[in-house]
Amino acid sequence: MAGILIIAHTPIASAMLSFAEHVYGSVPEHIGAVDIPAHEDAKISFERVLLAAKAVERQGELLVLTDVMGATPANVASRLITQQSASGGKLNVLVLAGLNLPMLMRAMSYKDDTLETLAQKTLQGGQNGILRLGVVAHGQTTEVQD
Repeated sequence: MAGILIIAHTPIASAMLSFAEHVYGSVPEHIGAVDIPAHEDAKISFERVLLAAKAVERQGELLVLTDVMGATPANVASRLITQQSASGGKLNVLVLAGLNLPMLMRAMSYKDDTLETLAQKTLQGGQNGILRLGVVAHGQTTEVQD
C-alpha cells in the first residue's frame, strides 16, 4: 500500500487531481498533487514536495508520478529518493515520469497493492493508454464514437 503524489508543471498536477476527484466523486485518500511554477526556486519546490509526500505517504511507501523526465518537477521528485537514501529515511519512494490520465487511473485502481506491483501496473496503464486512432488494422478502421 502506497500513497500517490503527483508532481508536475503548473497546472498539470492540480488538473490530474481534479480528474481523480471527477472519477471517484471525491479525492481518494493518500493522493496529493504539487504544481511546480515555472520560476519557483527548486529549494522551495522541494520543501513543498517534501511536506506533501509526508502528508500522503502510506505505510512508509510513496509512488510519485511526474510529467516530463529531466524537467524541474521530475528533478525535485528524484530528490525525494536521494534524500531518503542519504538520511537513512524510512520512506520508500518510487518515481515514474511521463504522466498521463490512463497511468493515473491505473495507479488509483491498484493503490492497495505493494509499491513495486503498483509501479508496474501504473507503467502498463500509461503505456497501454497511448493509442493511435483511425488506423487500418486487418482491413478495419478503428472509429472514435461519442
